[in-house]
Parts: sequence; structure tokens; C-alpha cells
Amino acid sequence: MSRRLAADTLVLASHNPKKIRELEGLLAGSGIEVRSARDLGLAEPDETAPDFGGNATIKAMAAAAATGLPCLADDSGLSVDGLDGAPGVRSARWAGPEQDYPAAMARIREALAARFGSFAAADKRAAFSTVICLAWPDGECLYFEGRVDGTLVETPRGEGGFGYDPMFVPDGESRTMAELTPAEKDALSHRGRAMRAFAAACLPER
Repeated sequence: MSRRLAADTLVLASHNPKKIRELEGLLAGSGIEVRSARDLGLAEPDETAPDFGGNATIKAMAAAAATGLPCLADDSGLSVDGLDGAPGVRSARWAGPEQDYPAAMARIREALAARFGSFAAADKRAAFSTVICLAWPDGECLYFEGRVDGTLVETPRGEGGFGYDPMFVPDGESRTMAELTPAEKDALSHRGRAMRAFAAACLPER
């Protein structure tokens, strides 16, 4: 399904500065003015849904209702095979209110080591997944999904990206997501894949 954006402005329903920059980069050259919920002073709704799509919907619909503009939100996370899919939808909560991702990555390493006897022996397969929701003020929502599979490393590497990127090596790569350039990350990341599907379906044809 598609519905082209008619408005000149799109609100990104996010307060995460690094995620905002990444999404703005993915929309560069689209001709759409991007505003963020953070810039507009919008409150952050409670993300109470049990899945990525539900949380993306909560954020996008709240921003659309507050602004009267089409709003884009994503919810994403890291799912680790050896932890039965955790942290998954709770990925941000594992980092705590201070968004301490070094501590969250340490928690993953410790949980895998506890389950398998050591990190080296653990099932380190993992995936980043995202669901993007585009919500209009009239209540219509469209959804776009992206996923990238890979493997976890014990020692985080790289200064780029954010979140769990420093411990995640995408399939076909020897570098972590945080060691890739922004353009390289956008080309293969879960969010990049979902954003390209969104762009094809919803951005004005140029």
C-alpha cells in the first residue's frame, strides 16, 4: 500500500538525537522538511505495546494528533538467539533511563556467559529489526519493516552509530555496525531498508 505525502513537513516522532540525525540523513534530498518531536517539545508517550509495530504506532499517532502533520516513528531493537530473542522490544529499557548502552551490552555478554558457560561458547547469532509507522492526522497508518542479521562480538568496537552497534557484526562484514561509515550503515541496516521501502511508497515522486 502507498500514500504519497502531500505536506511539505514530516515530523519524526523521536527524542533520540542520534536516531534523529540518522533518519534525517536517510530523508536528505527528498524535498521534505523534517522536524523532530524533540524540536517541537512534544511529550514522549509511554511505549506499552508488546511489539515493535505497536510502539511505533503509539509514537507516530501521538505526534500526528499533537501537530496535525504526518508523523514517522520507528521502534527497533536487538534480538539475540542465545537469549530467546531478548532484549528485543525491551532493548532501550535494558539501557535504563540514562540510555547506558555500554552497560546494556555488558548485560548481554553476562547473560550469554551465564547461560552457555562462557561468551565464547554462546549462540551469538542476533538480528536488528525495526518497524516504521507513518501516521496521518486522519488516523491512517502505513508500516514498513527492516531486518539485518549478524553476530555479536565480545569486545565492542567502533565510534560510529549508536545503541548496540559496537557489538554487532552484520552478515558479510568483518566490521561492527559502529565501524561502518554512515553511508555503509544506511545501505545495509534494518532502518535503512525500512526507510527505502517507506520512500518508495510515500515520498513525492520527483
